[in-house]
Amino acid sequence: MLRRLCTFVATLAVIWTMAVGTATAQAEPGKRVYNAMQIVFSPSQPDAFCTIGAVGGDKYGHKIAISAGHCINAPTYADRDIHEDVIPVYHRQDLAFGPIGYVRYFKDREGSMTGHPTKDYMIIELVAGVTPSSQGPLLKQTGELEVPGGRVSPNALSPALDNERLLGADLFNNNELVVSGQLGIWYGRVTNNSNGIYQSHAQHKAGDSGGPAIWHVPGSEYPSQANGFHASGPWAGITKAIVLGIPPYVYTSSANILADLRARDTATPAGVYGAGFKVTANP
Repeated sequence: MLRRLCTFVATLAVIWTMAVGTATAQAEPGKRVYNAMQIVFSPSQPDAFCTIGAVGGDKYGHKIAISAGHCINAPTYADRDIHEDVIPVYHRQDLAFGPIGYVRYFKDREGSMTGHPTKDYMIIELVAGVTPSSQGPLLKQTGELEVPGGRVSPNALSPALDNERLLGADLFNNNELVVSGQLGIWYGRVTNNSNGIYQSHAQHKAGDSGGPAIWHVPGSEYPSQANGFHASGPWAGITKAIVLGIPPYVYTSSANILADLRARDTATPAGVYGAGFKVTANP
């Protein structure tokens, strides 16, 4: 039987709060954007950072990156598609480059942890001059996780797609996440699944919010010294929080994000940024 998650006690982002004024600089061509890239929302606040979890495109032709919604504190813009370029996103280690994209959707911080914990995600539209990449520093993402016959995400329409179904977490399942962040690369079994919020022994720390988690494909190599501590597999979710529990590390499933994008897109005649998201195949 699945257990209820313990109360959330810490998110992993140093939260950025929106200030007056916006950035207008444009990115130059040729820059790669990839999973585990650290991002900030103002060059003057480089320590208020989060991390990119997946990079690809949507069915409308937008280049998209996904991170955690609770990284943003700007209630005026929460829970709606943001067509204005009012929240720029920068690569933390290359601020001089200018914005790599703009936030197009996020759930408000308070609600993402209480009223809608299964929808704690952010959609970033990347600028024309950057190149999405499936290869992060340690993780290569090979598409999106599909779980045929798995339990359906609470955010899904009926009938659910296979990429809107959840990993099992009972004693007869050995599903594992492999994650990348400031602590390097870690992997661990999914020990609990509460409505598509996974608990795992795979570790992370503050600032890793939104960062990548892939599913360990049975039989594939684990990260080790022999392979340079690299791993590959389908995108399975993003880093969410640390909780009072064992293990304390929590992730939002990719199924919850993809299901909510499809549901919002179906209800919006003009469509929404990120709908039909696919991880890029670019190296």
